[in-house]
Amino acid sequence: MSAATSPDARRRLSWQARERFVQGLCTQLPALDKLLLDHLTERMAAPGTLREMQSRRDAWMLYQQRHERWMAYVEQALRQAASAAVAAKPAAASAPPRSFELLSDDVMENKITATRMATAVMEQVGLQFETVRQRTQTLEGDAPPAQDILRPESVCLVFVEQWTRADLLREQFQVVQEPLQRALANLLQKQYQAIIDWYTEQGITAQTDLRARVRRTPAASPAGHGVAVEQPAARAANAAQSPQPGMPAHGSKPDTFSPDMTPAGRAGFAPAPGLSPAGGETPWTWARARAQNIMGQLRRLLQQPATGLDLVHAPPASPALAQALAHPPTQAASFYVSISPTLLSADPVLAVRRSAEAARKQTDELKQKASTASEKAIIEIVALMFQAILAEERIPPNVRVWFARLQVPVLRVALAEPAFFNDLKHPARQLIDRMGGCVMGFDASTLSGSALEAEIRRVVQVIEQYPETGGRVFQLMLDEFEQFLAKFLTEKPSTARIVSVAQQVEQKETLAIQYTIELRSMLQDVPVRDEIRDFLFKTWAEVLALSAVRAGPQHADTLAFKRAAADLIWAASAKPQRSERAQVIKMLPGMLQHLRQGLTLLGITGAKQDAQIKVLTDTLAEAFLSKTQAIAQEHIDAFAQRLAHLEDFIDDAAFADMPLNADNVEMLLGIDAATLDVLADNDVQVSEAALAWVQALPLGAWFTLDHNGTQVAVQYVWQSARRQLHLFAATSGHGYLIQQRRLAAYAQAGLLAGLDDEGLSLRATRDALTKLDANPERLLG
Repeated sequence: MSAATSPDARRRLSWQARERFVQGLCTQLPALDKLLLDHLTERMAAPGTLREMQSRRDAWMLYQQRHERWMAYVEQALRQAASAAVAAKPAAASAPPRSFELLSDDVMENKITATRMATAVMEQVGLQFETVRQRTQTLEGDAPPAQDILRPESVCLVFVEQWTRADLLREQFQVVQEPLQRALANLLQKQYQAIIDWYTEQGITAQTDLRARVRRTPAASPAGHGVAVEQPAARAANAAQSPQPGMPAHGSKPDTFSPDMTPAGRAGFAPAPGLSPAGGETPWTWARARAQNIMGQLRRLLQQPATGLDLVHAPPASPALAQALAHPPTQAASFYVSISPTLLSADPVLAVRRSAEAARKQTDELKQKASTASEKAIIEIVALMFQAILAEERIPPNVRVWFARLQVPVLRVALAEPAFFNDLKHPARQLIDRMGGCVMGFDASTLSGSALEAEIRRVVQVIEQYPETGGRVFQLMLDEFEQFLAKFLTEKPSTARIVSVAQQVEQKETLAIQYTIELRSMLQDVPVRDEIRDFLFKTWAEVLALSAVRAGPQHADTLAFKRAAADLIWAASAKPQRSERAQVIKMLPGMLQHLRQGLTLLGITGAKQDAQIKVLTDTLAEAFLSKTQAIAQEHIDAFAQRLAHLEDFIDDAAFADMPLNADNVEMLLGIDAATLDVLADNDVQVSEAALAWVQALPLGAWFTLDHNGTQVAVQYVWQSARRQLHLFAATSGHGYLIQQRRLAAYAQAGLLAGLDDEGLSLRATRDALTKLDANPERLLG
């Protein structure tokens, strides 16, 4: 450290680093501003409802008016933060103790939003920030304080706070939050690297070896007692991981039930009190950020100099370890010799305990065969993950024993494919998550001997039989397990009946909308009376759709209904010629018969049907006496021909505003609505993030549904082809058919919370990191 020989000189260097850091950020503010403006402009061109398009335009116009003020405030706040750091350190020793104070809701929301952003940003900049933090600590003796501008959360907080100061709407911040945090991640990564290069030029370095992070108290004995551990993996993101109101601390059990918690709170990542869903802070975005943070910690732990694992190219396993893994049948036989089927059925808890003991013993043996630090680290992390899986009490013990048998196959994949530590979507992780998630709602007695348990057993056995295929066999089994779930979850007669109804409801309602759109297009330039237009658009399109669903679009009845529409249009036009009037009189009885049949099919009977028919016949009578120009016959024939093959001209797009209600479901197929709650879309505004979350729901996952004040555990068993309808089933057999936007609204309001939103493999990774934080020597021991 040639340039810093005294405390004052060191402190001046750290101040200069902050000034350089802030100057680099301020230089790039115009480019960041343009990126956000382009993003808002692109959103205006995207399709959506009238409300969504108006909201996008409002956001764009407001940003156009005030973005320069926001950027000016941001630059001013960044420079003030850098200047404040100059006086902060000397004054720290004499500063009076801080008093407690109440924070306003706005301040709390700003801090929470900034923390979420920083968590996502840290995923990308963690390695560079950790280096900057360590070298700054070398200069100053302490790590940068929590409010230091060098920290990503402090930078994010500046952008959030100045947004509202510039009179931009808080609820519109969510529109730019994702592109902003992506841009900030790229910008901060470059600035941190620039500071690292500058520190290097000044001769400032820091020790980052894993073993150097274990700090012993003065009373620590040579044997290692009294160890005080500085957490290596979590420290890089300590502020981003700090608990917020309504959120669990790192390493806590997020699924512990508390009577005063919302379903989202029981899921472990509820928004803070007073934070509205429209504010952009949602359970799923928090869960995603937390997942990225955990995987980032794992990568940093494995890529440090002590282990030096290359997460792109896997080195070949050492000969001794490769030989130990080359004979899985022999090892599996010794590994599970004490886990007999008799023991599993008689005492599954004891079987799980013996599996865990055998797994730990095998881990120790494999680490003795390993010859490199990275191999030992991989073996230990995989072992700790499976310890956490075997300790997961929400998974029935008879299934956990089968999970134990995946430890060696997963270890083999982790050694050969470092992407396992770098990608939450690795097929091995996804398979573990899917199998674990779909059994959490069952107890051991319910699951024992079931088709689901048999399928999990088959999946594990197939993976054991193909050790040389790596991740491919996991992907193959994942695909087959997904196919099994789609069939298994809907095979109960009651569920199958609901699914049949829901499928036809979606098909019928979507066809009705599509028929209406096509009819409007066909009649755009045709002189048709308003009464006839209303009947065709609002009623007869429903008849055509229902007949197409029940009988088929080319069935004789459906074709007759289509022809009746063409006849009605022609009959309702002027009839100046006697021959035309005679033709109307001849065709009228048959046309009216088809109209009545269609209305009866739709459930319109009795006085309601007579009233509709009277409106039509009165309109026909007026047209009968009209002397104006009639619609040409060739036009009617072309209309009838197109109408007969209407399905060839419409697309298969899904409609977000599809009507749905319990009466329609019951009318459609006569199902007893008492066994089914139908929750249709309403006027609640939902975010795009909430809709995306709904679209990605995995079949078989368990949730807590809070409906009309009653909380019930439900399993997600089916989604319609267009993903407009989603079915959840309780163990009692009761079903909840929920439309897409209503489901997003339930999730957004915290009324629908997953029992395992974190995922089994991610939670196991988090538990492994917690144990390594407490005892880092075991990673290489």
